[in-house]
Amino acid sequence: MGEKEQLLRDIGIADFVLTDLILYLDTHPQDRKAMEYFNHYNRLKLQMEKEFSQKYYPLNTRWADSNKEWRWGDAPLPWEGACI
Repeated sequence: MGEKEQLLRDIGIADFVLTDLILYLDTHPQDRKAMEYFNHYNRLKLQMEKEFSQKYYPLNTRWADSNKEWRWGDAPLPWEGACI
């Protein structure tokens, strides 16, 4: 697995953890430890998305960075087999 694929995989894992934590926090809003985990993984995911977007292509419009060069269309399409 190359660096690009590993980074995409790690972003997917962080996203899964965040989704799980969101569901948990919906029913346990006072759990401070869960909120700390959420904040940690949210920062981690944002950092990984930013790194990936700078190296390869933006994963969402937040990282499109139109001040430099418009790269939103650089990502492979789902039917091109590059999605995880």
